[in-house]
Order: sequence, then structure tokens, then C-alpha cells
Amino acid sequence: MTEKEKMLSGNFYDTRDIELRALSSNAKDLMQIYNSLPAENMNLRDRIIRMLFGFCGENIRVNQPVYVDYGCNVSIGTGSLINMNCTLLDTGKIVIGENTLIGPDVKIYTAVHPILPNERIYTDETGRKAIQTKTSPVIIGNNVWIGGGTVILPGITIGDNAVIGAGSVVTKPIPANAIAYGNPCIVKRLLNETT
Repeated sequence: MTEKEKMLSGNFYDTRDIELRALSSNAKDLMQIYNSLPAENMNLRDRIIRMLFGFCGENIRVNQPVYVDYGCNVSIGTGSLINMNCTLLDTGKIVIGENTLIGPDVKIYTAVHPILPNERIYTDETGRKAIQTKTSPVIIGNNVWIGGGTVILPGITIGDNAVIGAGSVVTKPIPANAIAYGNPCIVKRLLNETT
């Protein structure tokens, strides 16, 4: 199994792997180009973001600047918006559904490290210190609104139609049709047809 396969399957992997470094470097180059493009050049922005992200539906908008680890592990559905200054640490998969709004300054993390330092830091076969890393995907459903400044931790699923209040820290899954906010983010109420 390659280090990339280990990474995407949630196993511990070597972040220093040559293939992974090349993918990350390519993403950083595309990200730098994308973030420097004139805002009104929508055609070129669309072409570059489609080269950077793994999947882009129709009629998406990703406002500049945006920051990624690999880019290729990000999927954004039709009609969705990622507002400015968002960070998508996509060592694992980040899936954003259709018609979903991601507010400014949102951070989505997929990397996981062991809690105990003697498990987190190890000595590799060459005698160098290295950090144990694995990933856990983040899945965001359709018609979701993530308020600005929210932090979404690894392994989180946010159900369809959910609303996450600004500044929340999402540490547990959020069900569909929920209004949730806070640090930690908790469900305050569920939406219904009369709400």
C-alpha cells in the first residue's frame, strides 16, 4: 500500500513521502496562482480551481484566498460557495454537498495525531524523529450553511440542511436539519416545516 493509499484509508502514513510531497507542492503552486488572479477573471479562476480540487460541480464559487494541503481531496457540489480566507486541510477527504455555503475564515481539518507524545513522535528507520499522522474525512451535506470562523474537526459529518453558527467548534457529528452552535458546537433545535 502506498503512503497516499494509507493516508486516504485512515491509516498512519509518512507525510514525508515523495509522492505526497509532489502532490502538496503542486497544490501550493496552483493555490498561489489562484489566489493571485484578478477577482473578475471568473473563467481563469474556474479553470484553476478545477485543476486544484478533486471534484467541482457546476456554478460553484471559491472566493480568494483559499488554502489547501493537497486540493485533490476536496469535492465541492453544484451551487456551493466557499467564502474568503478558508483553510481546507485535506490530507483526508473533504466532501461539500450541493448548494452549501461555507462562510469566511472557516477551517476544516482532517489530520489526526495521537494524544500521547510518545505515540505521536517516533524514531523512523533512519534514526530521525517523525510525527504519526492519519486522517479522518469531513462530510458536509447539501443545503448546509457554515457560519464564518467555524472550525470543523476531523471525522465530522454535518447532515443536509444544517446551520452551524459563526465561531463554532464542531467536535461531534451534526444531524440533518439541525441548528447548532457554540464551542463545543451543540444542537440547539431542529428545523421543521413550520420553522
